[in-house]
Amino acid sequence: MKTKFKVLMLLGAAVFLIGCFAFKPVEAKKTVVIDAGHGGHDLGAKIYDFDEKTIVEAISKKIKESNKNENIEIVLLREGDHFMELSERVSIINNLKPNLVISLHVSSTLNDGKRDQMDAYVSSKNEKFKQESIESAEKLLSNISNESLTKGKVKEAPFYIMKNSECPSVLLELGYLTNEKNRDYITSAKGQNEIASKILEAVK
Repeated sequence: MKTKFKVLMLLGAAVFLIGCFAFKPVEAKKTVVIDAGHGGHDLGAKIYDFDEKTIVEAISKKIKESNKNENIEIVLLREGDHFMELSERVSIINNLKPNLVISLHVSSTLNDGKRDQMDAYVSSKNEKFKQESIESAEKLLSNISNESLTKGKVKEAPFYIMKNSECPSVLLELGYLTNEKNRDYITSAKGQNEIASKILEAVK
């Protein structure tokens, strides 16, 4: 009788454990929109044979290609070299209702070729998502910055996409094309792969 009781107890425990694993809560899928700035006739920053629109498009594609996390969906706003109005970008974003938008850009300056600060921008006009945007911006800056890209600050700016997106949103300036160290990094396959990987780590 005792043996039969023990067997029943063991079977009950086994069924309980199987049930725990079988009915583990499914993690909600996170949608992250990557906005490659500029495109088409709008080159963005340009120096020598390098232009902003091409660099950020390449990094955007690497983010999507590198994503192996089934719980994260990466959506590219601009796939290919074509111009998109800001209002068109915002319309797509708000229809998708993503968890986060990251708008990728690079900078240039005529006055100071030594400037290599990587900054992030959020909108003060988007009060509902401002705090989440700031937290995402801080995480992105911390993840991406290294000896080739100095970590800058989270700043506020009235950029159209940040202001009108109905979700947390961050604009990232990934260094300066006019700074040799930045330029070598953000135009290299190694640098772009690392940036893509660090962005994916930050949005987990």
